[in-house]
Amino acid sequence: MELKTNVIAEDGKQEILITRTFDLPVELLFKAYTESEIIEQWMGTKVLKFDFQKHGSFQFSTSDPKGNQIGFNGTIHDFTTNQKIIRTFEMENMPFGVQLEIYEFEKLSENTSRLKQNVIYQSVNHRDQNLKLPFKQGINWAHNRLEEILTKSK
Repeated sequence: MELKTNVIAEDGKQEILITRTFDLPVELLFKAYTESEIIEQWMGTKVLKFDFQKHGSFQFSTSDPKGNQIGFNGTIHDFTTNQKIIRTFEMENMPFGVQLEIYEFEKLSENTSRLKQNVIYQSVNHRDQNLKLPFKQGINWAHNRLEEILTKSK
């Protein structure tokens, strides 16, 4: 399977850079990260709380293949509609720590856009632990699903 989402993790750095071009208008791509109904569809997770505003917070829950519940939470620090989101993200009860995520949304044309994510971990070790999971495949699957769902809704 072709990986359309580009993931760069340079040795010795605490960050991951993620880039993806979507066949979606930037406004629709931004909604995929700011509307709980859409988030549940493409992430395959349950939104327990989603207060999308400056200093708002979120809490998601999902199940792993064995049926164990996995929680995620964070705080929305700032955003500019259709341009940028700055938030924290934490996988509860996991050793990765809290990460800072900066999402930049770029309009390429009326029907295409690019998402750039800069994910900064507390340490190189935390980042490397996360990369031992099927991280690249997971982010590609999620982005593919996002594009598929939103393409149908256009």
